[in-house]
Amino acid sequence: METTSNPIGVLLLRPLSPYLQQELSKRYALFKFWESPPNLRREFLGEHSNSIKAVVCNGVQGADAEIIDALPLLEIVASHSSGLDKIDLDRCRERGIRVTYTPDALTDEVADMAILLILATSRRICAADQHVRSAEWKNADFKLTSKFSGKSVGIIGLGRIGSAIAKRAEAFGCRIGYHSRSLKPNSRYKYYPSLTDLASDSQIIVVSCALTRETHHIVNRGVMDTLGRDGIIINIARGSHIDQAELISALAEGRLGGAGLDVLEHEPEVPDLLAQLDNVVLSPHAGASTYETRKTLADLVVGHLEAHFSNKPLLNAVI
Repeated sequence: METTSNPIGVLLLRPLSPYLQQELSKRYALFKFWESPPNLRREFLGEHSNSIKAVVCNGVQGADAEIIDALPLLEIVASHSSGLDKIDLDRCRERGIRVTYTPDALTDEVADMAILLILATSRRICAADQHVRSAEWKNADFKLTSKFSGKSVGIIGLGRIGSAIAKRAEAFGCRIGYHSRSLKPNSRYKYYPSLTDLASDSQIIVVSCALTRETHHIVNRGVMDTLGRDGIIINIARGSHIDQAELISALAEGRLGGAGLDVLEHEPEVPDLLAQLDNVVLSPHAGASTYETRKTLADLVVGHLEAHFSNKPLLNAVI
């Protein structure tokens, strides 16, 4: 553990919860990466490279090769997220750097967000809100929308979160199908080896799988066209699961009915055309952004760091 004369340095990449910052500051020398101007960050890392032994990141900004290489004493990367795609895992393995994540803590909130996005997209809640606020309601009723109850829902990835989404959708009387790398022997839902077949038999597609080389742009033009003009795509996983340019075209041309997106391919950048479409509901990667979950995530991250620097087993170790 750290000593008064030589405290362990922890680099926090993004301004995560005040509670996490407080708990880290109690135990370590906390370096706030976002407070350094972007053009001076390389110098910032060099200045503190002899102190920083841990990096705390999340699903938006992770420890890439440049950060890892700038920190010769780095021992552990602790992700405040269930995703690992923003971390250069190969470089961590080469360097013998431990990596932890928080896979179980955010399942319920992210599954809730998926259902929220389905309802908000199918019922056009954002457009309806604007209809009221702009006083258009005085002139005309809001246009008709589509119901969610009883629809066929196809889930890409039937892991923890995908299963939680399926359970919630069942409560709406929905028929559930799924596509994944392999059949889930204990699942009662119909398995589709082909994503195109799942799309052809679904009215709503929910992306809930890990981002890998194989799942990059897994939702492409073919999937969108198969889902069709009344179909809806929901993404609570990672932006790069969907070919975003093709998605925008499909939505703008009316080849796809709507989309609910908690993640974007190049977040936080939002294409102008996407932002202008009224058949899209956008959320700023906030699926797990609740007070309750953020405290749980923070406690897990701090626990991972404490375990590592005390030479104890790591609860959720990837490397």
